[in-house]
Amino acid sequence: MSSRNRRTAAALAALALAGTLATGCVAGNSNTFSGTSLSRATARSSPSGSDCWGPTSGDDWDNWDSWGPGMGSGMMGNDCSWGPGMMGGHYWQRGDGTPVKTLDQARRHADAFAHRLGLRVGEVMQFSKNFYAELETPSGKLATEILVDPADGDTGIEYGPAMMWNTDYGMHPRGQTGTRLSPDEAQRRAQRWLRDRGSDLTADKPDAFPGYYTLHTMRSGKINGMLSVNASTGAVWYHTWHGTYVATSEH
Repeated sequence: MSSRNRRTAAALAALALAGTLATGCVAGNSNTFSGTSLSRATARSSPSGSDCWGPTSGDDWDNWDSWGPGMGSGMMGNDCSWGPGMMGGHYWQRGDGTPVKTLDQARRHADAFAHRLGLRVGEVMQFSKNFYAELETPSGKLATEILVDPADGDTGIEYGPAMMWNTDYGMHPRGQTGTRLSPDEAQRRAQRWLRDRGSDLTADKPDAFPGYYTLHTMRSGKINGMLSVNASTGAVWYHTWHGTYVATSEH
């Protein structure tokens, strides 16, 4: 399977896990901690009765071989299904096939993608599995989050909260919606979520995106990973797909 198809398949798999997040499908997020690191999540039924969690998650989100048949072929009817045409439009942009090894290279790919949306690139981060970037509006307001595939430069909206919770640039755009949680409340919710799972990580100050917050998780004052908090429901979604943090490039 080509890198582009593998990345698209991984994103589609993530969406299959996501299901009806807007209605609280992950209010009881099933990621658990083993000691001080996230362990693989197990299937768990959502509060609505539907099971939007597959048998694997975490690191397996970018391993298409771990996903078998049985996922739905369209968005209608089954809340946890997906259609093959969903990843078109403005969600993904093919890379040039050249490996991306540096933050500067990742920023160039992010810039090309951001231009399509009339946005600009802010912070860029390097992880062992991908490059991550924040996109901003011309006025400097945080807009969405994207990933750059280090294998070939494929670039697209980050799966997870950026797709499912972002009310301006996600899969379910709703425009301006009332934010119920303040930044401090979101940070407290994230810290409680980590503590309840036996983690020694701490939640850093949140960045506010349309419909949700994203926070770095910290250990001994250093970035370890990140998670997001839904601004309306308070649901927490840990970003299990990044791998190990490497470095950051500011504006």
